[in-house]
Amino acid sequence: MAGDISRENDRITVEVEKERIENLEHVAEPQNAIPHIDPARRVVVEKSLKRKLDARCSLFVLIYIMNYLDRNNISAARLKGLQTDLDLTDTQYSTCLSILYVGYILMQVPSNMFINRIQRPSLYIAVSMTLWGLISTLSGNAKNFGDMVAIRFLLGFVEAAFLPGALLILSKWYTRKELTTRNAILFCGNLISNAFSSLVAAGVLSNMQGVLGHAAWRWLFWIEGSITMTIAISAGFILPDLPTNARGFTEEERLVAQLRIMEDVGEADTDDNEQSPFAGLIMALKDFKIYVMMLSFTAYVVGLSFNAFFPTLTGTLGFAYVPTLLMSAPPWVFSCIFSVVNAWHADRTQEKIWHIYGPILMGLVGFIISMSTLNVAARYLALFLQAGSYAGFIVFYSWISSSFPRPPAKRAVALALINAFSQLGNVAGSYVWNLSDNGYRKSYGIVTAMFGITIVGFWGFRMILVNLNKKIEESEVEMDAGHTEGQTGDAGFIESADESLRMRKGFRYLV
Repeated sequence: MAGDISRENDRITVEVEKERIENLEHVAEPQNAIPHIDPARRVVVEKSLKRKLDARCSLFVLIYIMNYLDRNNISAARLKGLQTDLDLTDTQYSTCLSILYVGYILMQVPSNMFINRIQRPSLYIAVSMTLWGLISTLSGNAKNFGDMVAIRFLLGFVEAAFLPGALLILSKWYTRKELTTRNAILFCGNLISNAFSSLVAAGVLSNMQGVLGHAAWRWLFWIEGSITMTIAISAGFILPDLPTNARGFTEEERLVAQLRIMEDVGEADTDDNEQSPFAGLIMALKDFKIYVMMLSFTAYVVGLSFNAFFPTLTGTLGFAYVPTLLMSAPPWVFSCIFSVVNAWHADRTQEKIWHIYGPILMGLVGFIISMSTLNVAARYLALFLQAGSYAGFIVFYSWISSSFPRPPAKRAVALALINAFSQLGNVAGSYVWNLSDNGYRKSYGIVTAMFGITIVGFWGFRMILVNLNKKIEESEVEMDAGHTEGQTGDAGFIESADESLRMRKGFRYLV
């Protein structure tokens, strides 16, 4: 009997708090009050929520692995006759590589604007993944240059939905104190792909030549594309949607998920229903911070362009083909572990810039070693240091989300716009590593300079946030001065024409 009464009280509490949240979301101006739930009960519910959420979002790692494999398996296929069978010149092959980024760049912003406005983003990701798996599979049916160019363009166009979409979904569930670690786990998919993509390709290419009368490189596309489509089916059932409607969570868990984000930023993570679909885009384009991040991050991506040529750089150590592939994996395993530890510490300390600078400086040491010596052990150590520089790249993505916390429409565009523009760094990076003389010494000089530009640009961005924090602090002083002594210290929102300053009292940008 007592248990029934307790459960009924819990149900009533959930209904009351849910109604209060809904009332807050429909009010035009941000509200001071944040609903509360019994603290003891909340601890239990929040623990269950995060356990379920982490389990579901772990699928993003596997999706990212397939995203990377489907995008880059053309390089492995080239080793087993793709270029010869399709009669491609070197220029045509390079065009097949770079055309992917055209579709990738064009689609990211529209895709994230769309995914921010729908109620079932899990289905959108699943459908997109199915399509890129199908398109990747069709690469194995290409007959000539025109076929491959069209397929690669469409592949980039559809794959663009994943990364900014995944980052947006994570930002809707995790607080700023948790997001960097989760982003790091997501990007482990990329790092794991760097470690083992060559080995997976080698296994297929070595055993499938001539099977059913087809070249091994065609089987590589067919097999990896089929795996992608299989995983995509499960994604629609496993990935979470929004804290307001996600399946597989109890009503209490969805309530706590909403409370967590409201407490982190000060209001519900929703857009005004009367806003234009392009409101987020307009706000983002008007924000100077976007352009500083775009340019600085693009320089960072150019500096990290060595990842696409990592087996080639490992090959400069002078070992045979198979040992070179095997030796390419350990640096990325190290990078994955180091990135998670670095991100966890960034979340724990709520600090960004030094958790980005540390890995960048590590990479710079690796570059300098590679330029300075031909010693095999030293150059292999340098590859570990270079791979470790990815850890700052991961922290940067959470810095985007925390620097554009509201409204969600602006955050969605910011994530997509910065990520899309940075892909120009991958295009430029493909030319950086054409300078193979003296162990790529000139190439290492270029990426060293790019890391230097990144350091300067990120410091400038940090100073912009420091200045915004000072303005927020000044506005709080003015707000307190306008209240009676008994009212000071109450939660409130700062009124400003600049949405970057319209934050809950006590909010500070992470620097």
